[in-house]
Amino acid sequence: MQFSYLNYSKQRLFDFICLWLLPVGLLLLLSDLYFLPGRSLHHKLYYGLFSIPTLIAIILRPKELKDILREPLILGFMLFAGWAMVSLIWSTVSDDDGVLGSLKPPLHLLMLFLGCSLLIKYRSESLQPVFFAAAIIALIATLYNLYMFIPNYAPDVRMIGAGAFDNPLLSSHAFGFFCIYWLTLGMTCKRPHILFIAVPAFIIMFAALLATGSRTPLVAIVMAMVWLCCICWNRRSLALFSMLVIGGIVVMALFSEMILSRGSSFRFELWQMALNLIEQHPWIGYGLEAPLTLQLPGFDTALFEPHNFALGVLYYVGILGFVPWLFMQVWALCSSWRHRVQPLFILASTWLVYGIGAGLTEGGGILPRPKEHWYLLWIPLALIAALSINRRLKTLRDRPVRRLSAAAFKTLEAHAQIIEEDGLGPKVLRLENGNFLKLFRERRCYTSGSFNPYSERFAVNSERLQAMGIPAPRILDLYQLANGSTAVLYQPLPGQTLRQVMQSMGSPAVRQALVERFGKFLALLHDKGVYFRSLHLGNVLLMDDGEFALIDIADLHIYPSPLRIALRQRNLRHMQRYPEDRRWLFEEQLPELLQGYATLASAPAVQSLRKQVATLAQVSRT
Repeated sequence: MQFSYLNYSKQRLFDFICLWLLPVGLLLLLSDLYFLPGRSLHHKLYYGLFSIPTLIAIILRPKELKDILREPLILGFMLFAGWAMVSLIWSTVSDDDGVLGSLKPPLHLLMLFLGCSLLIKYRSESLQPVFFAAAIIALIATLYNLYMFIPNYAPDVRMIGAGAFDNPLLSSHAFGFFCIYWLTLGMTCKRPHILFIAVPAFIIMFAALLATGSRTPLVAIVMAMVWLCCICWNRRSLALFSMLVIGGIVVMALFSEMILSRGSSFRFELWQMALNLIEQHPWIGYGLEAPLTLQLPGFDTALFEPHNFALGVLYYVGILGFVPWLFMQVWALCSSWRHRVQPLFILASTWLVYGIGAGLTEGGGILPRPKEHWYLLWIPLALIAALSINRRLKTLRDRPVRRLSAAAFKTLEAHAQIIEEDGLGPKVLRLENGNFLKLFRERRCYTSGSFNPYSERFAVNSERLQAMGIPAPRILDLYQLANGSTAVLYQPLPGQTLRQVMQSMGSPAVRQALVERFGKFLALLHDKGVYFRSLHLGNVLLMDDGEFALIDIADLHIYPSPLRIALRQRNLRHMQRYPEDRRWLFEEQLPELLQGYATLASAPAVQSLRKQVATLAQVSRT
């Protein structure tokens, strides 16, 4: 009993981390620099809400590493970080505390990779709302920054963001990060009215980027725009390319003095000096955390970084460390290109391209603590790794959404049989070839259905159920309709709904046996973490081979662990809303239902459901 309670507590803690803590931690990691007073609190929030919870989750369920460690990108990071740790042997870190301190950043970065993988695996529908919420926070903070900066503008004044930002260049990384978000959202959104949000937001973030006076982020923006034009080639790509040309002309006309007046900022001289040092230890470098001093002629103040990410990696860990570092970026871009039908891959890879461009004149610690540098490299890489893992696990959409014109839909509808409809029109059509087309109405912009269309949820749920060994409709295609609705085309399963079978069944003994089998199937779903909100006998299919299958699965959710008691009770409570289902399952064949359920479910779960049914029966009689 004590062991069972301990195991139950571990499951609930794991669920809480994956479903709640990690989304909140990621949201704050992306946005809290805009309003926190300093980076120290930023570090603590990341450690407390993301890094440490991820470590606890992995300790609670180490089998999660089986899928994660198959990802080449994560293996590349571990090789890079491992070599960097080895380089501490010949580095000139002064004391033991310094060595121990050097071990922490790569561990926190590893937790970023692992945490993003767990988040997308178990709460993938939260990712786009988290990005959007972080972008809105950044947009509001940026408006405030511009409001405070514009009255004091002068040609030689560069804007520094409020919050934890302390210099213009680091501020530009954060502004550029969300500038890329709004740009990518405008390129990939399926609804035209999203452009009325994305375009002004992009302009505001780009204005803040210009106000920092940093020039390399402008180069990075251009690189990201070119990548976007290629990776999601459509009619908007031509508009983006035209905007790129026109924007370049406008920026050079209005801000040429600001851009050109500072010359090269001695970047070329610094790079040459760094290369001269690298030539002395090209293969193994000087070691992580080794001191670096670059003294420009005629300047009293020395500089302590090469102002280039690639040169920094070569200096500290040499060519042997540079190879896995470069591999991570090349692999990430190639993987994103292969899976570009998924908008999240487009967004993460565009962030990475922006980071590569911004890193041309940025440098410092190659494995830094959480700060603005994470926007440029580590957050995009962690997201791409997590997306690749979960695409392989079928938790993400991996097929394109095709446009279905009004004329094409009318043609399909004219030759189809209406299976289900409501006051707004047909909801399910049987096409001439026997396939089903299920329609989902357009959702309001502030609902979860606007971020994750129900047609895509239907498709992903079908793939995941089949991977778990639970039969579900085979998905053929996804569509975006001209009126804003979405649709999924699928191949129906052979069989009848359980409600139809129960209605036509005359023998009580056969019905009792069927209910007992359904009870076992219900326990199987709950044990695998499947929470089907719309579960009733009309959405369970008895196939021709005698197996049970699920249909109409758009609102199905798969939890990381077996369902807790409250969700199991809610599932049965929904089934009791239907008079026939209630009579067959909870009145006439209740012992058989509980007997079947008890074959897989725990005794506390069976007992709680028995009490719930008895309570509801008493309420209905009174």
